Formats: sequence, C-alpha cells, structure tokens
Amino acid sequence: MTPDEQPRREAQDDLPLRLVYMILIAIMISLAQSILFAIGVIQFVILLVNNREPNERLADFGCMVGAWVAKAARYLSVATDSKPWPWRDMD
Repeated sequence: MTPDEQPRREAQDDLPLRLVYMILIAIMISLAQSILFAIGVIQFVILLVNNREPNERLADFGCMVGAWVAKAARYLSVATDSKPWPWRDMD
C-alpha cells in the first residue's frame, strides 16, 4: 500500500483544519492554472521564433506543475489524505 492509498484516519477534530488546507490548496490550484497558461503562451512564442523547438526547461516545469495539480486534486477530492507540496517533497 502506497502512502497515497493509506486508509483515512482523520478524526472529527481534524475536519476544520482539513477545510483550511482544502481552501489553501484550491487557491494554489488556481494560481497553478494561471502559471500553466502562461507557460503555454510562452512556449508557443518560443516555437514561433525558435524554429519549432520548445524550451525543455519550461516543458519540464510545466510537467512538474501538472503533476502537482493532480496530487492537489486528489487531496481536494478526498481520494487521499496526503497533502501535496509544500507540505511534502515534490516527487
């Protein structure tokens, strides 16, 4: 069983704290969407001026942000109790 698949053990007392985390993560997801949109626009411009060659570092960063959004969505949908970065290391 992976850490993300661990059974839910949160006590009733932890629910208000979970709500705070969920609100913070929802705000962070919104920011991440804006970042992904900006990366997409920048990459498109780079494709236009760089002979259809994308910036690899931007592409890797976009993949990392996308993976974070997936982990955050799993926490928000209560599919896991494992909070995403910054509460855990980025994998």
